[in-house]
Amino acid sequence: MTEPSRLDNTRASYDTVAADYAVLLADMMPKKPYDNAVLTAFAEIVTAGGGGRVGDLGCGPGRVTAQLRDLGLTAFGIDLSPGMIAVARETYPDLDFDEGSMTALDLADGSLAGALAWYSLVHTPPEQLPGIFAEFHRVLAPGGHLLMAFKAGDECVRLERAYGHAVTLDVYRFVPDAVAEMLEKAGFRVQSRLVREADEWEKTPQAFFVMVKPVAP
Repeated sequence: MTEPSRLDNTRASYDTVAADYAVLLADMMPKKPYDNAVLTAFAEIVTAGGGGRVGDLGCGPGRVTAQLRDLGLTAFGIDLSPGMIAVARETYPDLDFDEGSMTALDLADGSLAGALAWYSLVHTPPEQLPGIFAEFHRVLAPGGHLLMAFKAGDECVRLERAYGHAVTLDVYRFVPDAVAEMLEKAGFRVQSRLVREADEWEKTPQAFFVMVKPVAP
């Protein structure tokens, strides 16, 4: 599948499921203490570094963007799906949400204090991750932090139905050591890694990385 067709399929699938996705996952985060702890730590790290704008890249319906706001960050969201952006804007009218692709972010170099990729790379083939990591590195200011959450594993699963709708989505699971190597080649320094076992709603372990863009000496 070519990159344009992959992005088109992802966009169309999430436009289709946006409303039901938001409803079905609305109360999920309170059930995930480890995930919430990672988000809280990320917010504290960004705040301790002086704060600034934080982009939720692949924000979906905006629930985690709002959680970052509640943790004291100046958060905004970007998503490939116009349907997801419409839901996010309606649900959280006090926050900024815009359409965009992680492959080419409409953000200035070094403009972010923090970036979040919360399972938003799940439909990205592993060979395309280095380019996206380079884009994350570009938009972060020196000393800025990136938090990435992803499914740990080494396989791809094709979804043809999700959230009650027909879709066309490939779901990728990534090997944590391979992801760490890619991030380091992109210029990041990995500060922490957490891999937790799958909970009752999941099929694979879940990984959480906190990275920093080093300040030049």
